[in-house]
This record gives sequence, C-alpha cells and structure tokens, in this order.
Amino acid sequence: MNAEQTRLKDPSWKKWGPYVSDRQWGTVREDYSANGDAWNYITHDMARSKTYRWGEEGIGGICDNEQLLCFAVALWNKKDPIIKERYFGLSNPEGNHGEDVKELYYYLDNTPTHSYQKMLYKYPQQEYPYAWLLDENKRRNRNDPEFELIDTGIFDQDAYFDVFIEYVKNEQQDLLIKITVNNRGSLDAALNVLPTLWFRNTWAWGYNDYVPELTADSHGVIEVYHEKLGQMWLNAEGSPELMFCDNETNTRRLYNTDDGKQFYKDGINDHIVHGADTINSKKTGTKAAVNFDINVPAKQSVTLRLRLSQNASNGFDDFDKLFDARKQEADEFYSDINKGSTNADKILIQRQALAGMLWNKQFYYYDINHWLHGDPAEPRPPQQRINARNSKWTHFNTKDIISMPDKWEYPWFAAWDLAFHCIPLAKVDMTFAKNQLSLLIKDWYMHPNGQLPAYEWDFNDANPPVHAMVTWKIYQQDKAANDNKGDTYFLERIFHKLMLNFTWWVNRKDASGNNIFEGGFLGLDNIGVFDRNAHLPMGEHLEQADGTSWMAIYSLNLLRIAAELAESNKAYNDIASKFFEHFIYIAGAISNLGQDNEGLWDDTDGFFYDQLRLPDNSTQKMRVRSIVGLIPLIAAEVLDEDDILNNPIFSNRMKWFSENRPDLASLVSRWSETKTPGKHLISLLRGYRMKSILKYMLDENEFLSKYGIRSVSRYHLNNPYHVAIDGVEFSIKYTPAESDSGLFGGNSNWRGPIWIPINYMLIESLHKFFLYYGDDFKIECPTGSGNFMNLQQVANELYSRISNLFLRDEEGKRAVFGNYHKMQNDPDFKDYILFHEYFDGDTGRGMGASHQTGWTGLIATCLYQQI
Repeated sequence: MNAEQTRLKDPSWKKWGPYVSDRQWGTVREDYSANGDAWNYITHDMARSKTYRWGEEGIGGICDNEQLLCFAVALWNKKDPIIKERYFGLSNPEGNHGEDVKELYYYLDNTPTHSYQKMLYKYPQQEYPYAWLLDENKRRNRNDPEFELIDTGIFDQDAYFDVFIEYVKNEQQDLLIKITVNNRGSLDAALNVLPTLWFRNTWAWGYNDYVPELTADSHGVIEVYHEKLGQMWLNAEGSPELMFCDNETNTRRLYNTDDGKQFYKDGINDHIVHGADTINSKKTGTKAAVNFDINVPAKQSVTLRLRLSQNASNGFDDFDKLFDARKQEADEFYSDINKGSTNADKILIQRQALAGMLWNKQFYYYDINHWLHGDPAEPRPPQQRINARNSKWTHFNTKDIISMPDKWEYPWFAAWDLAFHCIPLAKVDMTFAKNQLSLLIKDWYMHPNGQLPAYEWDFNDANPPVHAMVTWKIYQQDKAANDNKGDTYFLERIFHKLMLNFTWWVNRKDASGNNIFEGGFLGLDNIGVFDRNAHLPMGEHLEQADGTSWMAIYSLNLLRIAAELAESNKAYNDIASKFFEHFIYIAGAISNLGQDNEGLWDDTDGFFYDQLRLPDNSTQKMRVRSIVGLIPLIAAEVLDEDDILNNPIFSNRMKWFSENRPDLASLVSRWSETKTPGKHLISLLRGYRMKSILKYMLDENEFLSKYGIRSVSRYHLNNPYHVAIDGVEFSIKYTPAESDSGLFGGNSNWRGPIWIPINYMLIESLHKFFLYYGDDFKIECPTGSGNFMNLQQVANELYSRISNLFLRDEEGKRAVFGNYHKMQNDPDFKDYILFHEYFDGDTGRGMGASHQTGWTGLIATCLYQQI
C-alpha cells in the first residue's frame, strides 16, 4: 500500500479536515424567525457580526471533527468596505435564478485523510463589486443569464491575486499551512492576509458555560486551549501582528442593543478597515487573526507559512520537506488509482473532481428538538415555529461529517445527492463511502415511519429512492477489490432499514393503492407542467412515470441484495421472492393492461408519461417528453443462472407468474430466456418498448445533445405542451439552460439541461441490457444517422459525450466554460475546473451551483468507464 492508503487504516488521521462550511448564513439551521424566512433572518451583511448556533463558515476553512476550533483565511485588498472572511453570493430572492455564489474559487487537490489539501481563491485588487452584482442580478429577469463576477470585467486586466491555500499534516494534529499570494497584475499591490483562528461558540446557549481561550504568548505565538482539544499553538513565520476579539454577536450593530460586551465577532474587521478600537489589547479572546500586511511585487508571489500543532516548539525547519513529502504521497495515491492512464487532461479533471468531493465534507450539526424550542440562555423562539418546517422530525439529531452537494449553494445534505456522492468517493475512500450510505438509515436520521429525510429545507419531501442502488454498487466494488469477499454486514445492515423505507413508499406514495406512485417533485423541480408537490383544488393527483419507475428500480435493487444475502442465509429467499412480486405488480400497473388506458405507457407515441387522475377516476396523460419517461429504462437487473436455480422459492414464484399471470409476465423482459448464456434479464421493458424509448433518447432533435441526455426533449422548444386544469392554463417548453419558471423556487431547473447523475444511471442500464442481449441487439445512434451500434457502444458514446463537457475539444476549449474567453484561454484560468450542478442542453455550458455540487463528481468515474 502507498502512504495515503496506510493512513486510511487509522481513523484518527481524519480528525482534522475541510469541515468548515462555505456558507452558514441563510440556512434553515440558523433561522429562528416566525415565518421561516431563512434567507433574511441572517444575511451576508449580518454574517460578519452574528454568532452562529450550529456551524461555522470561512474561506478554505478547516476544523476538528467536532468543529470546536476553526481556521480559515481572510483577506483585505485595502479598498473593500469589509475584509473578505466569507464568500459573497446572492440569496434566493436576490438572484434572477435563485441563490448563487459570486466568487471564483477552485478546489484543486485533496487526499481522503486530508494529509494534503490545496485550493485557489481569486481575489480582485479593485474594490469588490458587491452592489453591482446585487443590483444587476436584481434588474435581470428569468429569461436573462445570471450576472457573474467575471462578467464585471474585474479580471480583464489581471489586476487580481491568486491566493493558493495549502494544508499538510505531519501528524494527526500537526498541521502545516502555506498561503501563496500571486500578483497577476502589472503593478505592485498591497494586501492584508489574515489567517484566522476561532472557537465555535458553544458557551452562549445555556448548556455549558465553559469558554475556551486564545492568547498571545511571549514569543508572538497564539496559544490555544480547549478542554476537549487540549493545548495547541499557532506559530506564524516572521512574527506578524496578532489581533484578538471574541466570537460573540455584535448586538449594538445588529439590534441597537448594548449587552455590555466589548469585543465582538466583527472586531478584527472594524479594526482593519476603519481603525476602530475593537480588538483586545490584552491579546486574548475566542477569535484571533494573524495580520500579514504585505506588498506583492507585480507578476511575483509571496509565500506565508504557519503551523498549528500540539508542540509549541514545532517550527519551520522541516516545513518544506514535509510539504514536498505529502505532495509526492498524494501524487502516488492518485497515480495508483489511475494505473495505465496516459490522458493528461482526463487525469487533471478527475483529480480536481475528486478534490472537490473531498473538500465538500462538512461538519453538520442540527438538533431539531432544540432548534424548535430554543436554548435556555436565548429568547424563546416564536410559537409559530412549533408547527413549522421540519417540526415532525423532532427525533433528528446529528453531529457528523457529511458529504455536501456544494458547501456554499447547498451546505446541507440531500438524500439522493448523498447516495450519488458515494460512487466517486468509494474510488478513494471506501470506508467513508460506506459510512455515508449508512448515515441516513440511523434512528436519529430516519423517521420512525421509515421515511428518509430529503434535505434541510424540508425533510418531508421525497427524493428518488436510490440508496439501495448505490449500496449494491458499492458492495460489488468492495467485493471485487477484496478477493470476492463481500462486506455482508454492511449490506445486511442497510438492507433491513431500506425495507422499512420501501414500506413507507408503498404506504404513503400510492394514493389509489394501484401500484402507481406519486412521490411529488422527487428532486426534479420544474420537470412537470405544474408543481408536482401541489395539492390540486379538485382532488386530482398526479401519477408519475418516474415515481413508479423508481419503485420498480427499488424493488429490483432489494431483490438483488436479498439474492446475495440468501447465499449465506436461506431466510432471504423469501425476501427475494417478495420484491420480485412487487416488481411484477408495479410493471403491470405502469403498463397498459387493456384497461381503458390505465397505465402510463402510451402506445401511440411509444413513450411513458405522467398522468393526472381526476376525481371521477378517469385519467389524463401529461404528454411531456421528459426524463420521467426515460427512467423506466433504469429498471433493469441481470441475474445469473445460479441466482435463480439456488433459490427455489424465487424460481417457483417466477414460474407461477409465467403460468398463472401471463398478462403480467408478458409485460416485462422474458426472464426465463437467456440471450447471453447464463444471464437472465428482469426489466420493465421488452425489446420493442426499449427500442421505442431509445429512439427518442438518441434523437439529437429530442433528448440527445452533443454533451449527453437532456432532461426535456428539444422537441418542446417549438412545440410547448399546454394543459388546462380546473380552468387554469399550464405549459412547459424546452429551456436548455436557466429556467424561465419559478415553479419550485428561484434556482429550480429541470426543463432541459443535462444532469450527470441521470445520464450515469441511463448508461449503467445500457450496460445491463448489453450484458443480456449481447452484440446482436443493435440500435441506430444517433437516431436517423444510419449508424447502428450495440448497446455497449451506445453507452460508450454517451460516456464520451458527457466527458466532452470538461475535456478540451479540438480547439482547446472546454464546453463547461461557455463563451468566457478568459476561462478558455488564460493560462491562469483554463485548467482550473468548475464542476457545475447542471449543463446547458445545447452548448454544455456549466450552470447552477458551481463548486462540485456533489453528484457532478460522478465525472471522476465516467471519464474512465468506456469499455
């Protein structure tokens, strides 16, 4: 094993990591308002003065795994009205397409134990255009693009600093910090670099009045003491000025109230910018900054070095040697992951993608019972909160390190995002991936009724149930890496809890009891004609092709897991049979059984659609060609002959359905037949229906883009779909990039763009179909091209297309950067990748959240999947 793999065997190496959020303001956790207006309860402007209850934020921040002590980098270019302690961005109501960070920063490298970490922040030398960004985005409407920092032209003359922040661990609690400031401009430029150390405020809430302490010792070193962490020291090279204040709310500034305290959270800011007497001359407090007041020569750099450790004598003699060693070990770790790879661009993209996944770990603390009722030392929250958001989740109590979608845009977990994260994470840290999958099934996450919490804004929403799918994939990957010895404890533990969750879906999301499922928005926001979570006025409800397909997929995933567990425990034979039966009845329901068009399949169009069930029990098809009609493709599983022969209960039940319910058996794949020897296919689709759906999916005038599969067919660009319900007109059209609708919030958008996780699942299903059908089954790709491919070749083609989002094309351009000349051509931009939430369906330009938003990290897997 290489050095990093050896460290992974010792959990203590993960005690310190990048667990500080990129944004804590505007989150549900910090919202104590009566009306649930999280965006306005704590704003960006308030954040520098308001002490947080549940977490901390910073630029390139690190902390211990309980977030008792935090470190991050602050900056001041001598011109801004505030020091840059946190990333600036617009709240959901402020942005013309919802919340959006208005900064340029990149996560460049990280190892799974965080023994080496590197990021880059681009900081303008001119005054930061806070007001311009706010006003211009406010002026624009939904049909306009977002106005980004780079659109202001502030980087055009290269008058900015590239601030590289790097961390190395010598030992578990001996952290070496290097800050390299590059002046990209043609003139010398001054800068305050303010590495900042502070304690999360745990003493103000009435549970424990112990206050830890930071003090300056006689040698200009910050001495750190916390009763849980023990003694530590922060040593800064060059004996710069030390400044101290307290991590306390400035009640005078925010509420015009004098609480008798003197040194507040914003004390260092006010002293640096305004020269105010707001720092403690006694050099003690709970927040401290090291003030490097430097001048950076034009086109040159200045390097600053610090060390945070438990040994006061640890200095800088071995600093560079340790940095070089850890960097080399990081290179060896990633080289071993990609043995045989020679494509330098793929290697660069994958390493930054995985770095982003690892940087987006966050300390996540949220006790809903305390949050609802307030803390002993604080004013009691408004009574309206008792029945407000998440009030039915009073059991929820978490204090964990969790993989986040994007620590600025989405600094909280989301159920299906988290599952997808585990696929690329397993590539570098299988143990962490398993632990993340195990989190949401714990008793203090999972609702007693079996529901998994969706996401912080509303735990009651439902995300697609993909945990079983990912659990099985991770199990298989782990088994293959361990001489075919699977971690059945991991598999069985999750399986039992997922059976409870499956039952919740059956009981709560099948309003008519007919195996057609609703589910609501299911994470897909604006994919429908109207808000799919809405309660319609006349009692109509939407029966969903995707919701029903997800349950078919769920059934197959649990069937496959049960079959695996039955190899060592025959009691699981019954369970495998149970989920096979669930699948068959769902297959019957989603398809037309000659019962007055009751199913979701449309014979005329050869496609699956959602349908509205009306109060008189009649139905109306929602003829929107969207990914909801493609998701049935994912409901496929290949079983080996032994999986069936070794399970007599399962095989007898399959035989019974063939003989006694041929109407149901005829709807799904011929499981009793083998195309490839020894392989049996269980799928919602026989060959004809699969070909019909693929004809749409692979049509470049419909779903197929140069960069992957769109979420809504391009057909609807010139042919919007309209429907009237209870006298109200609804419509949907293809929009390749930003949404033109606020149907499900300002930043919602599934009306056309490309989403990597959906592409990934569709491609994985094509692999399964190929495994069964083999080389003889071919389909035209693209539709109408005259070019026929087997399904493996189609899968490879789709992998190639989504890889083209990031890889340089023949002109050296990356689609993800769109028309930004600076990003495409400047050597200090062009190889720093942003991993966006979704991508323009026509151009591949990156859209939405821009910093790894979790599931886009799947590109780290996709780049090397072509067979």
